Amino acid sequence: MDNEPVILAIGRIERALSRIETAKSAAKGDIDPELAARHEALKSEMKQAIHTIDGLIERREH
Repeated sequence: MDNEPVILAIGRIERALSRIETAKSAAKGDIDPELAARHEALKSEMKQAIHTIDGLIERREH
């Protein structure tokens, strides 16, 4: 399957984000503001990366 590496990468990204969100929820209000800002920046970068991957997949399928 040509898309298998991409699908596996997306799965790893999703699992990593899930672990981050779980840790964030567990910490509740104990989160360092700088760490929270870095977390939001990472989420934004991951959303952009997923958007880029989606575009690449879509172009490849057409």
